[in-house]
Amino acid sequence: MPNSTESLREHLPVHIFDDAILMATKVAHHIGSLIKERTSKGKFTVLGLPTGTTPLDVYKELIRMHQEENLDFSKVITFDLAEYYPIEPDRLQSYYRFLRENLLNHINVPKDQTYGLPGNLPSSEVDSWCQSYEEKIQEFGGLDLVLLRIGRSGHIAFNEPGSSRSDRTRKVILDSITRKDASAQFYGDDHVPRQGLTVGVGTILDSREIVLIATGEGKARIIRRAVEDPITEEVTASYLREHPKSSVFLDRAAAGSLTRELTPWLVYDVEWTLEMAKRAIIWLSESVGKAILQLEKADFYNHRLYSLVYAFPDIDELCLRVFDDLRCRIYYQNQLPSKERVILFSPHPDDDVISMGGMLDKLVRNDNEMIVAYMTNGSVAVFDTDVSRNLAFIEMCLNELGITGEAVETFRSRKEELLTFLENKAHGEVDLPAVQHIKSAIRYSEAIAGIEVMGLDQSHARFIDLPFYQTGRIKKKPVGQDDAKIIVELMNEQNPDHIFVAGDLSDPHGTHRICYVAIQMALEQYNREHNGKGPKVWLYRGAWQEWEIHQADVFTPISRTEMARKIEAIFKHESQKDQAMFPGAYDDREFWQRAQDRNTGTAEALNRLGLPEFYAAEAFVTGYSL
Repeated sequence: MPNSTESLREHLPVHIFDDAILMATKVAHHIGSLIKERTSKGKFTVLGLPTGTTPLDVYKELIRMHQEENLDFSKVITFDLAEYYPIEPDRLQSYYRFLRENLLNHINVPKDQTYGLPGNLPSSEVDSWCQSYEEKIQEFGGLDLVLLRIGRSGHIAFNEPGSSRSDRTRKVILDSITRKDASAQFYGDDHVPRQGLTVGVGTILDSREIVLIATGEGKARIIRRAVEDPITEEVTASYLREHPKSSVFLDRAAAGSLTRELTPWLVYDVEWTLEMAKRAIIWLSESVGKAILQLEKADFYNHRLYSLVYAFPDIDELCLRVFDDLRCRIYYQNQLPSKERVILFSPHPDDDVISMGGMLDKLVRNDNEMIVAYMTNGSVAVFDTDVSRNLAFIEMCLNELGITGEAVETFRSRKEELLTFLENKAHGEVDLPAVQHIKSAIRYSEAIAGIEVMGLDQSHARFIDLPFYQTGRIKKKPVGQDDAKIIVELMNEQNPDHIFVAGDLSDPHGTHRICYVAIQMALEQYNREHNGKGPKVWLYRGAWQEWEIHQADVFTPISRTEMARKIEAIFKHESQKDQAMFPGAYDDREFWQRAQDRNTGTAEALNRLGLPEFYAAEAFVTGYSL
């Protein structure tokens, strides 16, 4: 159920759900109810619709409601909110195509009632066309409901920072953050259009209702700015406060920076469980710059934690309990699994060493029976130039490999065929199957080289290549039983005592999350078949963030030598070195730098709390219910 408790610091109604699916279902049903109500009165429902991964589950539920519950869209009119410019409407990255593939083609809304923003208009016609788009919206009496997502720059639609509350449909220059976020879809920053078409803030504020949705930790900070900080043109989503019927729907990860989620004791009375007290004491220690065991009652009073002092009879004893709790979560090598069966599930062929290379190193040295299962081939993250370079290398080695005569000519003919395809390939075009296989082989060979640094070899690697990933595109298929079956077969083969799983749960459409869902499905079946005697689950996190101190169940220290070995293993992933295809927004550091900074940062945070000082540390959550 959503948490709709409002904070005095929030200037919009905010509804928080435990996961993104629940949030999307609630929003879809709200839209469905509006359609039903207006249709019953013989009225049209005029919707403004966004694109992107955030609304996908809303659209899936609307489609389900149409197909299974006969939700009627015949009296619905839709307006796209944004589009890249210039772009052809049939391009994979086109918002026009996205909305039709993911919603409009699957419901019974008449085509002549769907309006898009054509990204292929001649420049001379854009202004007049934007004016006619505004007039068409007004012709239907304005927008009844606008569904919005928020960009990392705080934009709504393509109303970038600097947009005014009176702006209308127009052509805009895209913010660098927006283009960075889109780089994965376009296979590189350089291929993202520099302009866009967008419905204006003024048009959105004229609508009768606005619903903004956001998921994932990546949106948490900008949501706080939009909801709690002053209204500013630098965060155009903050203008929504001026609308009489606007609301925000979030999963818990996207709400994570709101005051009521981050430090709830500052905005309302909380129930002081030991876990909540632990959170507050860690926060207080970090706020005042004192170790936990150096905190005094005055520190609590000065930071509005009176109720915590009153809830526990001895604040010194409470601090000692929290300190001991954290201290006991530090696992040295002799406390980690030893001589047991372990499967490390790695969503991509480098997450194992990037995310938990220190733990992997220790598990190997503890003589565990290790299998590293690479769940996807990672082929879409390999540059075409890596294929060309590897083909050239193979050609140079043909003679030494004993490949001569007709086989050489066959290779060269095939090589030229593939190189011709690569030279003429449009940006974002799906690779030929042969090119996909070569890119997969590049990632696989790098993965093997990486675990060899840790003392493993090819026999310890399983490239299970789940079906959901095999599209050759950024967009993947839904995860299903075919994916789970492969995982179950591996687990039946290995009968593991422990499994390590990527725990990046906040993005419902990211590969890590999809892999997590596949493992969840597999574990349910595996546990049934083994009378509930499944493996212990350890969750690690990816290259983007670490578990918060209060969340982690285990911290494993990493020495300077172990960190050097971890970085060496990351270096073996040469196709992701120096410049990765998908480095992520905001962060120009290489993956090895992010891993080192994150791990040393965790150790420094523990040290500031007064815990033992380490060079670096990795964090894990255990006993998690999949």
